[in-house]
Amino acid sequence: MSYNVYFGVILGILGLYITKTFLSRKGLHSPLPPGPRPKPIIGNISDLPSPGTQDWIHWLKHKDLYGPISSITVIGQTIVILNDASVALELLSKRSAIYSSRPNLVFASEMVGWEHILAMQPYSARFRAYRKALQPYLGSESAISQFNSLQEAETHRFLSRVLGDQTKLSEHIQTEAGAIILKIAYGYTVEAHTRDPLVHISKLALDHFSTAGTPGAWLVDMIPACTSLFKTAGYPIPGSENELIAKWTAASLYTGGADTNVCAVECFFLAMTLFPDIQRKAQEEIDQLLGSDQLPKHPVASMGIPHASSEDDTWEGYSIPKGSLLMPNIWAMTHDPAIYHDPMTFKPERFLGIDGRGPEMDPHDLVFGFGCHICPARFLADTTVYLSAAQSLAVFNIRPIDGQKGKNVRPEFKPGVVSHPTPWKFQIEPRSASHEALIEQEVPKINNIVSGFSLQPITLTQKEYSDYIKTHGVFYHGLQEEIRKKVFPARTGAERNAAFDKGYTAYPKDQVPPTFEDLNLYHGA
Repeated sequence: MSYNVYFGVILGILGLYITKTFLSRKGLHSPLPPGPRPKPIIGNISDLPSPGTQDWIHWLKHKDLYGPISSITVIGQTIVILNDASVALELLSKRSAIYSSRPNLVFASEMVGWEHILAMQPYSARFRAYRKALQPYLGSESAISQFNSLQEAETHRFLSRVLGDQTKLSEHIQTEAGAIILKIAYGYTVEAHTRDPLVHISKLALDHFSTAGTPGAWLVDMIPACTSLFKTAGYPIPGSENELIAKWTAASLYTGGADTNVCAVECFFLAMTLFPDIQRKAQEEIDQLLGSDQLPKHPVASMGIPHASSEDDTWEGYSIPKGSLLMPNIWAMTHDPAIYHDPMTFKPERFLGIDGRGPEMDPHDLVFGFGCHICPARFLADTTVYLSAAQSLAVFNIRPIDGQKGKNVRPEFKPGVVSHPTPWKFQIEPRSASHEALIEQEVPKINNIVSGFSLQPITLTQKEYSDYIKTHGVFYHGLQEEIRKKVFPARTGAERNAAFDKGYTAYPKDQVPPTFEDLNLYHGA
């Protein structure tokens, strides 16, 4: 690396510091939220969480030292930490017009390649297009009802896998979560009883995303000029804006849902290992409701991803400059003793009201995000986790390994955007021979349900079909070229693409527009 490049990077860092520290605060009449005193130029770099630490615990210390809202500055970049639910809801939800942008996490987006994923999008036309594509299918409980049979079937396949080999519990949970979303987004059916290659590859990608997207973990996120030290010549990615939206909306559905669902179900099994009394009580309630001859049917990020302010703002006398990063400490909010009585004790009944107290705050208001960035697949996620927990309790006993008690299992959690529990020792056994038979006897039927699942075919006119797929491309993009060939068989690839993107203006008048069924968009179903 030449001396000139290094010198340029140093000048860039100094320039960035001067610009952000002085010019960005011009006109501010109030102090920043309290925080540790910054050092010249580098600011509060030494106050960032060290690699491998649980960042939600690190930032929670700020609440005792500085109050519900605090701030640090790193090379001129203001970072605001929110440790209080009411502050987060006020700023990120009620003032979402100001706080709906996203910071440019350079490492995860530009350097690793996640810049087009929904979670990384600032509030923009593309962001709205992503949400619009997902809304008709995931935006309400009635919309996701079309996936009920698929979710129930994949949950039953999960029970069968656990019955066959409980030592691979985490892998089985990953397969279940991946199977549901891959089927919905791509029409792909995972392997029933063997390790599925696509689920495995996707798991690796999600692990990398969780590491790459951790706020404050990468210096290049604070000093974008550092990218010039590593950047090489790239190449343009072909495809229209509609194709990009379709591709990345589908990918966003998987990245946003698969890993978080896995974490939630893992935490459920960990909780049942730790608290056998609560497990027995839940099993009794399930048995009373359903009996023991059937299964229940249809009815997790600690820090989340930072928001960014799109204009200057003030809160309770503190300035929040334009371009600030706002990091909601969701873990701190869901363990706040001011909201939850005895928050470190596992009490599911707290949400129903106990000991003369009313129901405590529903964590759904916090864990799915805030404002415009609230999780678009939250209803689907809720149902998937519910079915996994309820059906597992209906047929399995979950306990520590022989000779141990739940209190001897010490739960630990990994750092990252999505924080999974570390491996722990447990036993999973059928509650009885009849429960074991219940799982096994339904497997052939369940496999048929999964393989036969598809969305309802729709017959559309030429313009309706064009408009539909441009809006809801999440469910077709993998077969776009097949669509083009079917519609424009006599044209070259370039001509097909051009006509396709114009809305089928050159569609042959003597042909009937293809339906989803005609084109076999769910050919694997």
